[in-house]
Amino acid sequence: MVPTGAGGGRLAIIAGSGRLPLFLAEAARSAGEDPFILRLKNEADPIWDGFESAVIGVGDMAGLSALFQKHRIDRVVMSGAVKKRPAFNEIHVNWKSILKLPMAVRTLLAGGDDTVLKMVISLIEAQGCHVIGAHEILPNLLATTGPMGAIEPSADDWRDIERAADAAETLGRLDVGQGAVCVGGRIVALEGVEGTDAMLGRVADLRAEGRISARRKGVLVKLCKPQQDVRADLPSIGRSTVENARRAGLAGVAVEAGRALVIEREEMVKAANEAGLFVIGIDRGLSGGRS
Repeated sequence: MVPTGAGGGRLAIIAGSGRLPLFLAEAARSAGEDPFILRLKNEADPIWDGFESAVIGVGDMAGLSALFQKHRIDRVVMSGAVKKRPAFNEIHVNWKSILKLPMAVRTLLAGGDDTVLKMVISLIEAQGCHVIGAHEILPNLLATTGPMGAIEPSADDWRDIERAADAAETLGRLDVGQGAVCVGGRIVALEGVEGTDAMLGRVADLRAEGRISARRKGVLVKLCKPQQDVRADLPSIGRSTVENARRAGLAGVAVEAGRALVIEREEMVKAANEAGLFVIGIDRGLSGGRS
């Protein structure tokens, strides 16, 4: 159920790239909301026919605040990918956020993705809006514990899952990425700023070059960063993840139950079953992940 603002204000969805923002907007509308879409300039996909929207620069806090006031927005969801951080000359602040400007500039220059997102949340909330998570609008998108399709991991797959999860957790603590690929007990790829699909593309290339054994399949694991604010950038998987895992020769995909989003679940599970791949939700305590 979509949280309702205390003042009866409107919900806004700050939309980066991908289809997740559209799923959220449609779910909010079905729940009786009239979401206003803030399409990030040069980031949001052109999929917003039928929704009231406006284009806003990634660093334009003054413009964002003006739109909040004009449309009586009191709740905000941040959704979708943002490929590029704003340059210094693209940052426009108002009096509500000017005291945070030095911190914002330092964070954009040197902070990891999670640090940047926390800074953005603080700037939005300085405008008097409440930032909520995508899972608060669509709780059924959260991964559940156990297999999502017809295929289950083998004993070898579970060993790779545990090893990749250790790597993904360490990577997350460094605020670098959320995913890792393990093949035959060996970590062969870690997710950086390129994102999951590009990382899986690298694994496919390594496989084609013979640098990864053709006899061992391996797994992708995506975990929420230990220190992550769950209101933004939860790990997500969908049909494209499964298709890229298949191209990379992997046996399957594991994500953190309750702290990862599953997009287009029905289509994703169908693709996984057809490809003979498992998709599974695991608990943070991996000893309980097999239940």
